[in-house]
Amino acid sequence: MQFSSILTSFALLGALTLSPFTPVLAQGRDNTRVDEAILDMAQAYKQRDRKRLTALLPQLRGYVLEPWGAYWELSARLDDAGPSEIQDFMNRYSGTYQEDRLRADWLLQLGKRRDWQAFNREYPKYRMNDDKSVRCYALLAEHLSGGTDVNKAVYDTWLSQKDADEGCAAAAEQLVKDHSTRKQPVWLRARLGMENDRLRIATQAVGLLNDSWTKTVNAIYLNPGKYLNDKLTALRPQTREFVSLALIRQAYLEPAEAAVEVEKLRWKAQLTQEERSWIWGVIGKRAAMKQSSDAPAYFANGQFAQMHEDHLAWAARANLRAGRWTQVHAAISAMPEAMRNEPTWVYWHARALLAQASNESERAEALRLLEGIASVRGFYEQLALEEIGQRISTPEKPAPLTPEEKEAARQNPGLVRALYAIRIGLRPEGVREWNYTTNLHTRGGMNDRALLAAADMACAVEVWDRCINTSERTKTVVDLEQRYPMPFRNAVTTRAKQINLDPAYVYGLIRQESRFIMDARSHVGASGLMQVMPATARWTAKKIGLTDFQAHQITDRDTNIAIGTGYLKLVLDNFGGSMPMAAAAYNAGPNRPRTWRGQAGAPVLEAAIWAENVPFNETRDYVKKVLANTTNYAALITGQPQSLKARLGTVGPRDTAQPEAGLDLP
Repeated sequence: MQFSSILTSFALLGALTLSPFTPVLAQGRDNTRVDEAILDMAQAYKQRDRKRLTALLPQLRGYVLEPWGAYWELSARLDDAGPSEIQDFMNRYSGTYQEDRLRADWLLQLGKRRDWQAFNREYPKYRMNDDKSVRCYALLAEHLSGGTDVNKAVYDTWLSQKDADEGCAAAAEQLVKDHSTRKQPVWLRARLGMENDRLRIATQAVGLLNDSWTKTVNAIYLNPGKYLNDKLTALRPQTREFVSLALIRQAYLEPAEAAVEVEKLRWKAQLTQEERSWIWGVIGKRAAMKQSSDAPAYFANGQFAQMHEDHLAWAARANLRAGRWTQVHAAISAMPEAMRNEPTWVYWHARALLAQASNESERAEALRLLEGIASVRGFYEQLALEEIGQRISTPEKPAPLTPEEKEAARQNPGLVRALYAIRIGLRPEGVREWNYTTNLHTRGGMNDRALLAAADMACAVEVWDRCINTSERTKTVVDLEQRYPMPFRNAVTTRAKQINLDPAYVYGLIRQESRFIMDARSHVGASGLMQVMPATARWTAKKIGLTDFQAHQITDRDTNIAIGTGYLKLVLDNFGGSMPMAAAAYNAGPNRPRTWRGQAGAPVLEAAIWAENVPFNETRDYVKKVLANTTNYAALITGQPQSLKARLGTVGPRDTAQPEAGLDLP
């Protein structure tokens, strides 16, 4: 079924109703004019054109996407809207994503205004509960009412945020003003900002303690060495923290220089063990990200128990690379429990136990950990399967969906709205509404059978990204064919075989790149199924003989597959057939994996260890997912058990006895 025929599919839904309004599409009327109106409203909302939004809204009465138009119109003027108008919206669109989205916007407004009476009235109705700013305002309201101690909840939320935030900063500031908290969490927030190159986070945090101190933080950020070289003698508590921030900033810029500086007697004598451990954690992390062999020693200068969880992750990675299993075990053991239970660290914890096991009891504990995560669901789950002596096979397919289960999905207003929005070009809006409707934290939630039915509905109209993402969330059953669909199978397999490329590898990469969205376009300009950059497309077209290639053809299905597979084959050959390195090169460019493989004398690593040490979060995740995808696709295509480990192999420095590949890959 072609995606352009989605309206025909919706017509099959029969007497679909979206109380309290009936969608135009279900009445069989022509939607062309009103589709244009909603697209016009979407543009007007981006421009915050209130007059245009108000003028267009009446055209949407009874239309399937009316809730979106009404949300945009009211959200754009929320500052001026009265409580009764907001309540009317909530009543009219009760139960929809748009109602809850507007409630979140309204709660943020009420929090900023410190209107706690209205905030406390609305907050219990907020279903998503996924906005950390709203959460912090709720904690602030509870604190001001004299409720339970909210210190830990506020700081846990604030410290986990990647960007500067008004809601959590306001809650933290109030706790500081009321002297109900120690100042250390505020300094920890500043440290995290400095080590992650987020100056705004650092200045916002320090400003809560003393606004004039932000000048010092700015000066440290610009030139940490100058601050450290000033005549600092006996350090007051805040001066010690400034010294820590300076050493952290220096570690971000050049970890080796920071390692020399922190060893100076005046800092060793005056900084606390906790401060030194955190600084060594940053130095070790930055050195590990540069794949320096000094990283394990840097981490060893501090105490794992006093490092941040991000430091511990890099300590584990650096020691994996160095083959120091005792330290791998120590770093993982120091992680917070939730982090320690992630499949990544469960797997490496078990491997560390096996590497050090001196008796049957220790080996049994390692096997217990591996058995707890072993499945086809992901990279480390598949590796765990192989560690316990099994291969990656297609699990038993769930019982077929019943007509009633399928009908329940087709009658779900949120799912229908989401697919319709995607069909007419409002993909971000459609994706958000789909996720809201299917996520377990919404009212009522969806069990595994309902998720399979929703995924089936998306597959039927070829909205592959929602099909895959929804099917992936089932807990007790796995429909591998649904999770790993193979659109355009003839085109993909024919092209792959022509150039001696594994079709499973091609599918594994496409699934990660675009989720089979043919017109997908990334923020950096990559396009199509295989997300090819314009310059790469032109270069590859010449290499594979597409002499008449034009830039606009890159989103054409067959052209994109030809160029994407052609480039992947060239990259794979350039890296000696290493699937992990070729995947990394496809994502991050070929020069970076050449650096990450290490220079002459660097160790030859299990590719799983190499992949875990990739310094870019996106590329590390990408490599693991592409290889796990490939293994599952191979199981589906061949019907035979598969090995992820065989596809991974090892990664080490280029063999200098072999000639370097001649291609200068873009």
